[in-house]
Amino acid sequence: MGRVRAAAFSVSLDGFGAGPEQSLQDPLGKGGRDLHRWFVGTKAFRSMFGQEGGSEGVDQDFAHRSMDGFGAFILGRNMFAHSRGPWTDDGWKGWWGENPPYHAPTFILTHHPRDPIAMEGGTTFHFVTDGIHAALDRAREAAGEKDVKIGGGVSTVRQYLQAGLIDELHVAFSPVLLGRGEAMFEGLDLPALGYRVTRTAPTDLATHVVIGR
Repeated sequence: MGRVRAAAFSVSLDGFGAGPEQSLQDPLGKGGRDLHRWFVGTKAFRSMFGQEGGSEGVDQDFAHRSMDGFGAFILGRNMFAHSRGPWTDDGWKGWWGENPPYHAPTFILTHHPRDPIAMEGGTTFHFVTDGIHAALDRAREAAGEKDVKIGGGVSTVRQYLQAGLIDELHVAFSPVLLGRGEAMFEGLDLPALGYRVTRTAPTDLATHVVIGR
């Protein structure tokens, strides 16, 4: 059985993993896009969308690792859709077009049932209504010997951390101040949960910190 990892999770210097006022126009909240400057210029990011070029180096190494070796993904509903409440027949299939970057079974946490959605490239979205443990059980079964990625957003990663279910978390602290938004670590006692810092690596655009158990 593989490990459970959260990776390439960008956080502001004042601890926010998304900005305020998230919407269809600003899915990461006001200022949230700035958290990911280290990631979007890398070769790994560009290749996910069929583009050539991109930066090499430490940021690239972490970007590549953040999507490598996973056999299944878990996302919160906010990471999949801008809507709330019961699903409507609006044709929404995620933020990524017909070929999402996951290429593996992807489990969406939600309170509202919905039939699976098969996409191009091997991604199938499954909608899980019975909580984080049930989603992880299904993801582990789907992943086999590969790792499971907890892909976000903030609330989802926090729930899995609080439950002690994440084996490794890679946080990229971006040199950005948001002031408001979704707090990543507020109220979490990571040392008490058994977590410690295992690696740090600074670059011009982020300070990468790996936390493990």
